[in-house]
Amino acid sequence: MRTISPVPAPLLRQARLKLMEGGEQPGEGIDPRLALSWQRSLAAGLSPGGRLGADEHASGGALQRALARHHPLLSHSLPVMEYLFEQVRDSGSMVILADNRGTLLRILGDSNFLAKAERVALTAGASWHEHHRGTNAIGTALAEADCVEIHGAEHFLDRNAFLTCAAAPIVSATGELLGILDISGDQRSRHPHTLGLVSTSARMIENRLVTAACERYLRLHLHSRPEGIGTVAEGIVALSDDGWIVGANRNALRLLGLGTADIGATPLHRVLDIRLDLVQGMVRRRHHEPIQLRRHDGTMLYANLDGDIRPPLPARQGEPAGGADDALSRLDTGDAGWRTAADRARRIAGKGIPLLLQGESGVGKELFARAVHESSPQKAGPFVAINCAALPENLIESELFGYGPGAFTGARREGYPGRLREAEGGTLFLDEIGDMPLPLQTRLLRVLQERQVTPLGSQRPVPVNFALICATHRNLRQAVEAGAFRSDLYYRINGLTLKLPALRERSDFQVLTARLLADVAPGRSLRLGTSVLERFAAYSWPGNLRQYGSLLRTAAAMLEPWEDSIEWGHLPEDMAEELTATMSLPRPSATAMAGDGHNLAELSLTAIRLALEASRGNVSEAARRLGISRQTLYRKIGKR
Repeated sequence: MRTISPVPAPLLRQARLKLMEGGEQPGEGIDPRLALSWQRSLAAGLSPGGRLGADEHASGGALQRALARHHPLLSHSLPVMEYLFEQVRDSGSMVILADNRGTLLRILGDSNFLAKAERVALTAGASWHEHHRGTNAIGTALAEADCVEIHGAEHFLDRNAFLTCAAAPIVSATGELLGILDISGDQRSRHPHTLGLVSTSARMIENRLVTAACERYLRLHLHSRPEGIGTVAEGIVALSDDGWIVGANRNALRLLGLGTADIGATPLHRVLDIRLDLVQGMVRRRHHEPIQLRRHDGTMLYANLDGDIRPPLPARQGEPAGGADDALSRLDTGDAGWRTAADRARRIAGKGIPLLLQGESGVGKELFARAVHESSPQKAGPFVAINCAALPENLIESELFGYGPGAFTGARREGYPGRLREAEGGTLFLDEIGDMPLPLQTRLLRVLQERQVTPLGSQRPVPVNFALICATHRNLRQAVEAGAFRSDLYYRINGLTLKLPALRERSDFQVLTARLLADVAPGRSLRLGTSVLERFAAYSWPGNLRQYGSLLRTAAAMLEPWEDSIEWGHLPEDMAEELTATMSLPRPSATAMAGDGHNLAELSLTAIRLALEASRGNVSEAARRLGISRQTLYRKIGKR
């Protein structure tokens, strides 16, 4: 937001007054986005001369938690902030870093200006969200997700009219708005290049963040000129081992003609005429000269290659040639039952048919639902997941349907739209819908029938439009028969029911294991010992993928740096004992029972079986009975 020719302060105040008194839109010469920001400030209950609430400043403990939460943002921003402050030192200015909630995290400023700034709470811990401070560069940059300059009387609050502020957003490698970089000073010292300076500095921070976040991936550093590589204007693209774009800065998205929604959903070959194996070969040969790349529209780009090649994941078992190339296909590791469910989900995506996912706890219903969303026409919209079993019953109604201003004691002053309205244009995922209370089922049914929601404390319905995916581990038919779930709601959400297979039922256990190991220990070629893998494959896994992934993460953490194979000794003791307690050791043969001393291996297994049975599966106790260490016992079991 930039005013081409500054509007005199009296005219700004007059335009704002007309807006407040009669809702009259500001006239010609007022930036439309400035007018929208004033309207948001007015809707938040603010007035130009009003008092500020005491709850708009974080306590010391809350500020420390925010600093810890945003440590990567801070660590990569501070060097750039220090450089930026050197450029504006002695100009009566300050450099400010705010988080994605508008809370000020760090301030560098001229001492003669800091005192003035403190009088308007321009200090660490203060919230400069629009809802709290009205139109201001930090809060408005958050609202617009764009570079913003607010000068003098353009501020909504009169107390801030002595300021001139320029702010730019800082965006992550996946397009998430992380925070705001701002330069604020006395409005009399306004400089036309301040916004450009702060915008360039924000891009420098983004490049540092993208490089750090994507350190384990192959990276392309792009520019339309070879000399532009390595500058603040370069594009940075991170690639997965199978060639999908998993991270990018904004310059890269612009150069490739992509948006943030395309991150994680676009293979490199879709935008550039290049084969991934050729790129990987250049990296292995440490090819550091810029290479020429051609976009499909014929535009030429130059790129340098950086990073290491991660070991490729095992090929998907039985993957059909020319199969779908979407988020669901990237989850496919070869199980026929899972693939059938994915194929059926694709057919209804974007057709307004609700999807009901059933399956045991931990099978990955939310992961599947998110992949359905990302494979659908509404993938650019939000994916809003709600666990109906985790919401307190006294809050679930306001959380789902929202409420108007002052609807009840403790409600937000500006009201709350509710999770259903947050899903507008995207997908609403209701997990564990079988645990939703009956009164809420009635309200949800009305919303699904009428496609509109009425917030608590309001009489005006609001239209809603979203794709619906529900999930449960319960048998909803039985719940309907028992009167615990409304039959009309069941038929409304059951456009298509899919049952996701339990882990013990899947045929792709080995490939799935390799995929999970690559996720929990990126950059390392880990594997399971033969006996461990055999026992894992035979185990029932009551917690399914959630339990298995957690176990692999723990076991990987127990490995020494030089180890690459997970063995029995790396497993948590309780899990190792449970796995070995039910292990099928061979029954002793008649020869062994007769005491044939020549069959020592069989006698050893017999002794282990008897010791495990006597200790009721307690491996530590069995080892004590046998007079050997627990690790030795695990090793002998593994050699069976």
